Amino acid sequence: MKRGDTAPEFTLPDDSGEPRALSDFLVSGPVVLFFYPAAMSGGCTTESCHFRDLAREFGEFSAHRIGISPDTVGQQQQFSAAHGFGYPLLSDVDGVVAKQFGAWRRFSPLHTKRHTFVIDTDRRILEVIKSELKFAAHADQALAVLREHEAKRA
Repeated sequence: MKRGDTAPEFTLPDDSGEPRALSDFLVSGPVVLFFYPAAMSGGCTTESCHFRDLAREFGEFSAHRIGISPDTVGQQQQFSAAHGFGYPLLSDVDGVVAKQFGAWRRFSPLHTKRHTFVIDTDRRILEVIKSELKFAAHADQALAVLREHEAKRA
């Protein structure tokens, strides 16, 4: 998936086990969908907490932050409870959605690539952010994309 592509529709269970569809989020605002390799790992915790800490800024754009990894619902629930994220973590155990978005490695103990997709309400991908080691870059760059997009619409 790249900038300008249409994001595929999907439904996955969130950290409480409830099925969540991309289209349901897009009804009320853009989506910042960030893929991460493993709940409770150091880098993923740093990245996820940064998304948490920027809640107000994302709220200015009515943007939904959604984390997704191959962890089980139970692992996602534990991760969210430990850090009070305030946004859903989706469980993509088999990597079906990660594969659709091109965020899946075939050969690695950490199958999911650290990629973030900024998705407009019409499912058009505004930007793809890729950085395996710059954990704060994903949220910061996603906000910059939302600001630029808002400025163009004004």
